[in-house]
Amino acid sequence: KSANPQWREQFDFHYFSDRKDMLDIEVWRKDNKKHEELLGTCQVDITALPMKQTNCLELPLEKHPGSLLMLIAVAPCTGVSISDLCVCPLGDPSERQQISQRYCIKNSLRDIKDIGFLQVKVLKAMDLMAADFSGKSDPFCVLELGNDMLQTHTVYKNLNPEWNKVFTFPIKDIHDVLEVTVFDEDGDKPPDFLGKVAIPLLSV
Repeated sequence: KSANPQWREQFDFHYFSDRKDMLDIEVWRKDNKKHEELLGTCQVDITALPMKQTNCLELPLEKHPGSLLMLIAVAPCTGVSISDLCVCPLGDPSERQQISQRYCIKNSLRDIKDIGFLQVKVLKAMDLMAADFSGKSDPFCVLELGNDMLQTHTVYKNLNPEWNKVFTFPIKDIHDVLEVTVFDEDGDKPPDFLGKVAIPLLSV
């Protein structure tokens, strides 16, 4: 019940500089659980923003009254990566040694925000549920840690998909939970849920 809401939320997105992505923003009004109304949209051209600084933007909503006030910072991303299993980022012994040195006890207070990182190898799934009429599924896997989200490619018409991907996340809170969810790609429709597992970082 506010025409001037304050959210004060922060979201991190992994933006790769070789892409020409626009940040799409939608504002919705919710009356109850069933009724929602779009109050306006706006876009931000990420490539036009200066790097390594916080940009304060007041964005008017298209075709609707009102505006959004946002702080957007484009900064080099450390720790997040997606790679194939054959070029695993921690496969190099010298790299492992550098990381061990970086997180040794004598360096533990050098950067309070640099808690560590999590590397996840997503190999395969087995005996998934058939979501299509053909008796098959088009599965892909989504990994979420805090507000970081990465996903595999889709393996079409397969109940035993192999992804063989390596995902690396920076850890921001040691109490976070890694959530791994498998979905069935369904064209233009929302994907179908095939299963999920949650792994607390403290259990690793």
